[in-house]
Amino acid sequence: MKYRNDKSGQPVSVLGYGCMRFLRNGASIDYEKAEREILRAIELGVNYFDTAYIYPGSEELLGKVLDSNGLRDKVKIATKLPQYLMQSLKAVDKIFSEELKRLRTDRVDYYLMHMLTDIGSWEKLTEMGIREWIEAKKADGSIKNIGFSYHGTCDMFLKLLDAYDWDFVQIQYNYMDENSQAGRIGLEAASKKGIPVIIMEPLRGGKLANLPKTCGNLIKEFNGKTGKAVTAAELGLKWLWDQPAVTCVLSGMNSIGMVEENCRIADETEAGCFTDEEKTLVENIKTVIKAKEKVGCTGCRYCMPCPKGVDIPGIFHHYNLLYTEGRIEGYRWFFQNMGLREDHGYASRCVACGRCEAHCPQNINIIEELKKADRALRPFYIRPVMYAAGKFVNRKRHRSAKV
Repeated sequence: MKYRNDKSGQPVSVLGYGCMRFLRNGASIDYEKAEREILRAIELGVNYFDTAYIYPGSEELLGKVLDSNGLRDKVKIATKLPQYLMQSLKAVDKIFSEELKRLRTDRVDYYLMHMLTDIGSWEKLTEMGIREWIEAKKADGSIKNIGFSYHGTCDMFLKLLDAYDWDFVQIQYNYMDENSQAGRIGLEAASKKGIPVIIMEPLRGGKLANLPKTCGNLIKEFNGKTGKAVTAAELGLKWLWDQPAVTCVLSGMNSIGMVEENCRIADETEAGCFTDEEKTLVENIKTVIKAKEKVGCTGCRYCMPCPKGVDIPGIFHHYNLLYTEGRIEGYRWFFQNMGLREDHGYASRCVACGRCEAHCPQNINIIEELKKADRALRPFYIRPVMYAAGKFVNRKRHRSAKV
């Protein structure tokens, strides 16, 4: 296993264990199976385990496995505060205490503000006193490192980076999301500030490990020409580890075979190892996938900022997901990444000023495509649900700021 250092110089395995996708027997996690997989990962050098308060049964299982096998001091635990539900520091304390109990530990090595979407969310937490709470927990040793996980625009991510002295951050990033959300710009900005970056969704929930047949044929052709035996999953993981700004890549491993294979890839990969031929292969795969897209937006952001606050690249990204990932997945990502923001940036804000079209290198008819995208992403039967969910979450945030 290879390691890259965190902000304090402590080694973090380049492969982290994402504890959200353990196999379940009905409502319960298959404990014995998950335990075998966790123990094998630790044996092979994985020392970073990521869970969250809202992952059903995950914190309890991880805590039990580590405690019963005497392994707590051999690993680093990352878990998350559901900040979007917090109304007071009393509630924060209650959740944190419950997490320590579930994890059977007296400390969390990496604690995240879960799913920050904009600077307003952090400002409300600040008004509630979260900065002082964090400093107190770091002083008594119950939190070692503080960070946040992120879904939102690149511009907002950069603002959040500057809003606090973060020890680490966690972003969604893979070769298909290179220019969406925080993206490569956000990754490199964090690296320049000396902030380690943890990667989630490296294979887009397995989608990049199970590519369309046409892409599979490209990989077979590549292997035939080079004499290699690279897999789709290996290609996606190596693309990430090739970048020195990436500290740790999370994988939701749920089989011994997956654990062993991912650990092998991690052990064989280092920054700068990705060949020109492999880079070309990835670009060819992206071309095949993007052929299904409705809008040829590259995420360059020349159209931004919109004077009315429309998140043009974000809208087009999720619009395209409806056709490359399927409608259910497309709606899910759109709801999570845009629907829960206080400043959602919906296409309905567009006033057809034309400023964006004047700067678009792809000559996209942005005004008309935004109308189509809005109809597809927010059909009449989905709008009430998204409105209610967003209202609920943001009402919680506003209440927390007043307590």
